[in-house]
Amino acid sequence: MKHERTIPTPAKYLINTVLTVILLAGGTMLMNAGAFNRATTAIIQQIGIYIILAVSLNMVVGYLGQLPLGHSGFMAVGAYAGALFWKATQGVMPSFLTILLGLIVAGLAAALFGVIIGIPALRLKGDYLAIITLGFSEIIRICIINLPNITGGTPGLLNIPKYSGFFVVFASVAVTCYVIHTIMHSRHGRAILSIRDNEIAADACGINLTYYKVFTFAVSAFFAGVAGALYAGYQGSLFPKSFDFMASINILVMVVLGGMGSMLGSAVAATVLTALPLVMQSLSEYRMVIYSLLLIIVMIFKPSGLMGQYDFSFTGIIENIMNGRLFRRKKKAGGTKNE
Repeated sequence: MKHERTIPTPAKYLINTVLTVILLAGGTMLMNAGAFNRATTAIIQQIGIYIILAVSLNMVVGYLGQLPLGHSGFMAVGAYAGALFWKATQGVMPSFLTILLGLIVAGLAAALFGVIIGIPALRLKGDYLAIITLGFSEIIRICIINLPNITGGTPGLLNIPKYSGFFVVFASVAVTCYVIHTIMHSRHGRAILSIRDNEIAADACGINLTYYKVFTFAVSAFFAGVAGALYAGYQGSLFPKSFDFMASINILVMVVLGGMGSMLGSAVAATVLTALPLVMQSLSEYRMVIYSLLLIIVMIFKPSGLMGQYDFSFTGIIENIMNGRLFRRKKKAGGTKNE
C-alpha cells in the first residue's frame, strides 16, 4: 500500500492562517483601489454576513441534527446589542477596539438568549423544536417592537455607525469558520456528531446530551449575533421586520441547499442565494419562487445538498497534490466522505 504524505498539524494551521491573511489583504486592497462598484461591494458584504449565518446554523442542523427555526431571533439580538453598543461608544475608543468589543457584546448577548431558549427547547425534537424556536424568535421580535425607547420600535433604530467594511466582515467569516471547524474536530465535536447519529447510544456512552445540545445552540447563537451586528454596521439602521419568520427560513434554505454538515456547502449556497436576487433585480419579486425551485431540484437530484458533507481545506488540496490526486476519499463508518 502506498504511503500517503501528510502535513503536520501545526504546519496545517500555519498554512491556513497565512493563506487566509493573504486573501483578506488582497480583497481589502482591491476594495480600497475601487476595483468593484458600490453595488458589487454591497453584494459581497451581504454574502459574508449570510455565510456566517448559514455556517452557524449548520452547526445545529447539520452537525447536531436538530431543526430550529429561530436563527433570525438570535441575529436580531446581536444586531441591536451591537448597534446600541456602537452608538454609545462612538468616538470614545479607537475604532478597531470599538468594532471588536461590539461584535463580542453582540455575540455574548445572542449566546445568552441561546442558552435561555436552548435549555427548555432542546428537550423536544423535530417539529416540536421547530415550533418552539419559531415562537421564541417571534417573542424577541415583538419585544423589539414594544421597547421603542431602547430599540427604536417599528420606526427603526437609526444612525448606527457603519463599521462593517470588507475586512471586518470577512475576517469575521474566517474566525467563524475556524472556530466551528476546530470545535467539530475536537472531542466535543465527536460528541456532537454522536448525538446526531444516535442519541440513545451517545447517552449510554456517558455523553451529557443536555450539555452538548445547549453548548452547540449557544455557539451557533453567538455567531448569529456577530452576523447581526455586522448587518447593523452594514445597513446603518435596523427594523424589526428584517428579522421575521422568512429570515429564518432563508437561512435554513441555505444550509439545506448547500448540504447539512458541510461548511463549504453553506458558504456556496449563501453566496448563490444572496447574490441571485441582488444581481437579478428585475426578477426580485420571484426570489422565493427561485429559492423553492432550486431547493426542489437539488432535493430531487442530490438529496444530500450541493456539497453533501464535503469540506474545503487549503492544506487538504496541498496534500492531494502531494499524493498525486485532486480528491481524497476517507472511509468512515456507514459510508465515505470527501475530504
